[in-house]
Amino acid sequence: MSLPPGFLDEIRNRVPISRVIGKKVVWDLRKSNQARGDWWAPCPFHQEKSASFHCDDQKGYYYCFGCHAKGDAIKFLRDADGMEFIEAVKLLAAEAGLQMPEPDPRARERTDRRTRLLEVTEAACRWFRLQLQTGAAAEARDYLLRRGLDRGAEDRFEIGFAPDSRTALTQALRDKGYDEALIVESGMSAKPDDGGAAYDRFRGRIIFPIRDGQGGCIGFGGRAMDPNARAKYLNSPETPLFDKGRNLYNLGPARSAVAKGQRLVVAEGYMDVIALCRAGFEGAVAPLGTAITEDQLRLMWRVSPEPVIALDGDAAGQRAAQRLIDLALPMTGPGQALRFVILPAGQDPDDLIKAAGPGAMGALLDGARPLVDLLWSRETEGQVFDSPERKAALDKRLQDAIAKIPDELTRNHYAEELRRKRWELFGGGPRRNARQGNARQADRKSAPRGRGQAPRPLPAVAANPLTAAALLEGASLLICALRPELVAQAETRLERLSPPDPDRAALLFDLLSHGESPAGRRGLETLRRDAHLGLTPAVIGSQDAETALAILNNLLDRLEAQRAAGTELARAEAEIQGEADEGLTWRMQQIARARHRAERPELEGGMDLNEDRDALSAQLSQFVDGQIWRKPPRR
Repeated sequence: MSLPPGFLDEIRNRVPISRVIGKKVVWDLRKSNQARGDWWAPCPFHQEKSASFHCDDQKGYYYCFGCHAKGDAIKFLRDADGMEFIEAVKLLAAEAGLQMPEPDPRARERTDRRTRLLEVTEAACRWFRLQLQTGAAAEARDYLLRRGLDRGAEDRFEIGFAPDSRTALTQALRDKGYDEALIVESGMSAKPDDGGAAYDRFRGRIIFPIRDGQGGCIGFGGRAMDPNARAKYLNSPETPLFDKGRNLYNLGPARSAVAKGQRLVVAEGYMDVIALCRAGFEGAVAPLGTAITEDQLRLMWRVSPEPVIALDGDAAGQRAAQRLIDLALPMTGPGQALRFVILPAGQDPDDLIKAAGPGAMGALLDGARPLVDLLWSRETEGQVFDSPERKAALDKRLQDAIAKIPDELTRNHYAEELRRKRWELFGGGPRRNARQGNARQADRKSAPRGRGQAPRPLPAVAANPLTAAALLEGASLLICALRPELVAQAETRLERLSPPDPDRAALLFDLLSHGESPAGRRGLETLRRDAHLGLTPAVIGSQDAETALAILNNLLDRLEAQRAAGTELARAEAEIQGEADEGLTWRMQQIARARHRAERPELEGGMDLNEDRDALSAQLSQFVDGQIWRKPPRR
């Protein structure tokens, strides 16, 4: 459904975001400022006791300083309640007293058709459930019991049974008044090409209902009871309701579990998901009998930014992991990552949980490996790199792989991590001999290298230098930690910071909430030890509050200007190879200063600071303008 221009803005203007979120949280009224529409509460997306979740009615956005969840009212409803976009808009429009725009006639017809098909599948689901309790299903009940599924599990996952009868379901649905054409279109029956009578698609199988994110029964999966059946598992055919490449088993319950802080775990099959859920890993889903597709990956990332792919430890699981690498690389980026768990050989999640308990599964999930590790393993394990040509071939394969990553920052981090792994393999790392397994490589390990020699980068891959924005951010946080009385005066500007480093983010939250956390203490100690920020305590410690605040505001001004020019500066940095191009560095400084003067004209000769204060401010920011993280040119 298309919405008219301005419709969403009108909803946001009429419904304060705090009214939507307030139904899910308890506001901390001591910390909140109701008059300003400034609200704080414990985050509804992860387990915590402190109020790290901030909601701003004026901006219409929320942000959690703990788990970094953020968005508007529509995003909140989608993440917290598992709603689709249009569902969330309809709910907010009703609360705002606005009439939803009328869909076009064709869209209304499709909606009505879908509703009738869902009625058929829901009726089939109830019929399958009843059949599981009949005498014909005794063998199926015994199988489920052997797999550890009691009556409670059967009810929770709505497991049913399709008797080995050609027309039992079709006739039952006809008796309920459903037209045969509708039964066939829903996928419950099939029609022979010769025009004969429709027959049941599922016969002699344990039935697993498949529901979409809104809970509608869109199809079924059936496990054959006959060991000689042509297909052990059979899914519903493609229908207006069901597309197996665009859906996931257990999606709705998993989305709710992830919203409450659980991991999204992607297993291989229905029984794996059921075993994981019953062991406490309720954010479990599975693809529907096929390899994971692009649409399923996007669906996973809508639920969680970093799903954990749990694959069986057999050859098929290994092949699935290899295929997924090539599928995911062109789609990966910030907020769209994957981690992988390869189970012990011959075991699936159900086997592992029964043999070693939920703790063993949890330990594996905690140690899940990132996608870059699997890429490296695929290209290096079982190979010997005893010639320049073989090393060059490895470099070429890795370059081709990471070239598919569309996001520049992610691509740079992949290159940096692969460069580190390459140095460990070829440059004398402790695991080189074990991986290589040949004497010539062991001899090469002792070859002399110059003192301080850096690892050789992959060809045509630039290092990722420390950014000026990171230094400015670090200096600002360190000043606020040293002089906490400045936080209240710069609070609004500090709230706009979004440190990517979790310890820095924790420190920022501690400063804004007047609290203290272990992660925040780590962030402060890291900043104190940073050689680039070593000047800060000496400059700030001896100054009055007015001067210290002026320096802090100066740094925040520069940080905002740096971020505004982030894309251009990052591109220019990437072009620098080896020693710094002093001319380019000077031009970058001039661009940043020009932006700074344009955005803060009152600082151009207008701020009431004496010469000593100007000198102090210039001294503190010198490490950024001078880009002292660069090595000086060789003479």
